[in-house]
Amino acid sequence: MQTADPSASANTLIEQKLRRFVEHLTGGTVTSMQRLPRWRPAWNLDVEKGAETIPLHIRGDRGGDVSPFPELRREADILRLLGEQGIPVPRIYGFCEDPQAIVMQRVAGVRDVSMAASDEERRSVARQYVKAMAAMHQLPLEPFAKQGIRLPRGADDITLAGLEAYYPLYARNKTQPQPLAEFAAGWLRRNVPRHRTKAAFVQYDSGQFLFENGKVNSLYDFEFAMIGDPLADLASARMRDNYEPLGERFSELYRYYQEVTGEPADPAVVRYHTVLFATVSTLQFSATVATPQPGDPHDTYIEFDIALRRVVVHALAEAMGIAIETPALDIVTHGPNAALLAMLADAVEQLEVHGEFQQSKRRAVSKIVEYLGRADAMALRLQRLDQQEVETLLGRRFDDNGQIDAALEAFVKQAGPEYDEPLLRLFMAQIERRVRVFGSTAIGASASHINLPPIEPR
Repeated sequence: MQTADPSASANTLIEQKLRRFVEHLTGGTVTSMQRLPRWRPAWNLDVEKGAETIPLHIRGDRGGDVSPFPELRREADILRLLGEQGIPVPRIYGFCEDPQAIVMQRVAGVRDVSMAASDEERRSVARQYVKAMAAMHQLPLEPFAKQGIRLPRGADDITLAGLEAYYPLYARNKTQPQPLAEFAAGWLRRNVPRHRTKAAFVQYDSGQFLFENGKVNSLYDFEFAMIGDPLADLASARMRDNYEPLGERFSELYRYYQEVTGEPADPAVVRYHTVLFATVSTLQFSATVATPQPGDPHDTYIEFDIALRRVVVHALAEAMGIAIETPALDIVTHGPNAALLAMLADAVEQLEVHGEFQQSKRRAVSKIVEYLGRADAMALRLQRLDQQEVETLLGRRFDDNGQIDAALEAFVKQAGPEYDEPLLRLFMAQIERRVRVFGSTAIGASASHINLPPIEPR
């Protein structure tokens, strides 16, 4: 007898609740409902109301404790405020409490700028996005403060708004030492640009927009939005350009932003915020890899973790004027469990799954198995090299590899700025070796393509 899949039953119940909510909200009938193959729950729906078909999108709660602003309603309120003030964002239809979800307009368009009709259109789209971002930065802050968005004051408070929002999440979930994260956080606190005293409403995870026929229809994803330094949005868009190109050279968009706003944008501050955004993103996902929870999108979190750590190192090197160095490493591709891992990979491929969503789940497992194969071959070698370098820097020996990160984190927390370069070179060697090992896997591909675009023309 075949046993019912409890997760499938739970998903069916969730979709039934959402369907009923949408029909009550709109007074129409849901004629189609498609779960999107994303790492967080999301659906596209069509609702018929008389002769009208209403295209909707549902953004569900991502689950887990990985957000500094876990209240999904907060994002719905922000989108509503932005729309009221003329910023192109999806219209909010309503908010479902059980299960928690935002019901919003399904905006026409795509994010992939390679689908633009021409280079001219692609550049136009990029400038439209920058213009919309600049308009958002000019909005009055009072409506957001009244909605409960924290209003920072003074250079430290404004500049470090993102770090102070994310750090409690990191500290609450921390289960293992995180020496790189602590080093980056300490560097950021010691190097605040004191002249940045004007706050703005920022998307924070910026560079996300939809366009169609040469027109930007919407900015989207305001889950991490806050009030802070507007140059934080330029920095996070710059990071996104690595894997989701903006459509024009970042240096040109940086120049255009200054033209639109009429205000200078200090490149050193953009570099600083590149470090900051990469750091808080690393803080956000550090515990999901150190202590994974059932139901997490594990392949996605591993991918985020290795890529973001590499960005932290590259951004710090850029800000400190230190060249990236890739250490020599002999790569072995097969470990002692290679045969068993080959069997596991084959067993996963033999699983019969139906529908795009379940197929995406199987692909996720296959990616983890591939990653595990590289770890089986090289993890001990990487640990030995890390240990040798930490022992040299700290001037002490370790009998237990498990003691190393704790000792290194303790050193980082008390070390003065004279150790910034030696510590950065240590972390650089660690992450660059890991990218050498894992960069050709599906999970490691993002990390292997890290290349921060120039801020100013060369």
